Amino acid sequence: MVDKIGGYEFWRTTLSAAKYVVAPMVDQSELAWRMLSRRYGAELCYTPMLHSSVFNRDQRYRTEALQSCPEDKPLIVQFCANDPETFLKAALLAEDHCDAIDLNLGCPQVIAKRGHYGAFLQDEWELLEKMVKLCHERLKVPITCKVRIFESMEKTIEYAQMLEKAGCQILTVHGRTKEQKGPKTGLADWQYIKAVRDNVKIPVFGNGNIQYLSDVKKCLEETGVDGIMTAEGNLHNPALFLGIDPPIWKMAEEYLELVDKYPCPLSYVRGHLFKLFHHGLVIHEDIRLMVGTGKSLDSLKLAVLRMKERCLKDMEKSKTCPEMFESKLPHPYWICQPYVRPSPEEAEENQKRREATKRPLDLQNIPADMAGMSKNKIKKKIKNPHKSFDGTKKAQYEKCDSCLNPRGKKCAFGRCKNCCKNKTRTETLDCVGHGIYLKSKLELKEQCDNKKKELDLLEQRLTGGSQVEEGHQNPRGHGQDQEVKAGDNNNATSQDTQKEATVTSDGTEATDSSTAVT
Repeated sequence: MVDKIGGYEFWRTTLSAAKYVVAPMVDQSELAWRMLSRRYGAELCYTPMLHSSVFNRDQRYRTEALQSCPEDKPLIVQFCANDPETFLKAALLAEDHCDAIDLNLGCPQVIAKRGHYGAFLQDEWELLEKMVKLCHERLKVPITCKVRIFESMEKTIEYAQMLEKAGCQILTVHGRTKEQKGPKTGLADWQYIKAVRDNVKIPVFGNGNIQYLSDVKKCLEETGVDGIMTAEGNLHNPALFLGIDPPIWKMAEEYLELVDKYPCPLSYVRGHLFKLFHHGLVIHEDIRLMVGTGKSLDSLKLAVLRMKERCLKDMEKSKTCPEMFESKLPHPYWICQPYVRPSPEEAEENQKRREATKRPLDLQNIPADMAGMSKNKIKKKIKNPHKSFDGTKKAQYEKCDSCLNPRGKKCAFGRCKNCCKNKTRTETLDCVGHGIYLKSKLELKEQCDNKKKELDLLEQRLTGGSQVEEGHQNPRGHGQDQEVKAGDNNNATSQDTQKEATVTSDGTEATDSSTAVT
């Protein structure tokens, strides 16, 4: 067995007794988001869940997944796996890039069921014991686990003790069963978390029902756990651990600055904006369309500037007509705040209401040319009556004007994609058919820069440069928490902010890098 520290010694020394933890989130806890979370109080972060088999065989996947920086510490890399040797091989490849390896035993999604991993391994104790024990014996870093509870509290305790005995050094307990997901999510049960904490001798992190800093304090007191992990709460308010509720555009702007420095796929950025702007996009549907259809980082930056402009104007209106913005939300829509899921009963009622409005497919009166088609094809044919679904007719392709390859059907210059790229790059042109927008991107960047200058002046006029930056206090009341936490992190935060602020002046466009909460 490799000699290494573990348990409470590992938690106190390597992890600096971290209490505020950002969960592993598929396509959401990438480097840029982790750095934003650390700037606002997170003390420990996890990577998104990584597939061990893909990690072993795909060099590009591995490089993107392990993207990090010196300030991204402490860091735990999470894997899903169902084979001990495959898991060990992936962990050995990752151990030099992190402080611990985590085994995902909590993912309840359908894809986890199909892949036979996550929470769907929780009944295979012999396999799990072998996986954890093998990594505990062979790795230079500790092995940790993230689990969900069983219906039975006794079985949940036995499950935790089995993992501890196998070599698990930190256990994260999500207080929901694997059946509690989507519309049936419901509330997490902290009593199960407390029961595990009282019956194991390793550090335990609690997970579930964390929307405000006051929830963090309450969970720590009621369960006695060593740390609190949050996922949804962090996505809607990255400053949750500082106890402040900043303006949504401020968090979005800071995140996009970090994306410039630490590039990631555009889909990740879009997902974060949808979370941050959730309540605002219900009001400003045109901005929702901009975020959903944006094809570049600059187009998403423009959407953020538009949202900022609308928010500042509504803030100005609210000073004279506050009744215009009254709602059931704890804050105005322009302030970061949690999304409260409907209860399982409400979700079921909403689903029934949606089903009742659907028009049934009339299979009795379909045209003769649709006879024998499947329901899906009939639906497609009805929606696209002029489209041919005859697979026997092969399309005839014309040749590219510059080479012998087939030209793009919708190419503006009658060329194949490669030749079109060369032409548009040389002459700074757009080609809608091939999705190339070099000219538009330059114009968009100039438009963003001009709009940003205009909004900065408007923001200074409205707030005097202080009110918006400070954000709003949580209505549940935790001013002292904010003051203490902000004091502890003041120096590190200011240095990080200065460092990141130098990155965005060149307007570099983001490229590829490394929905579900695991």
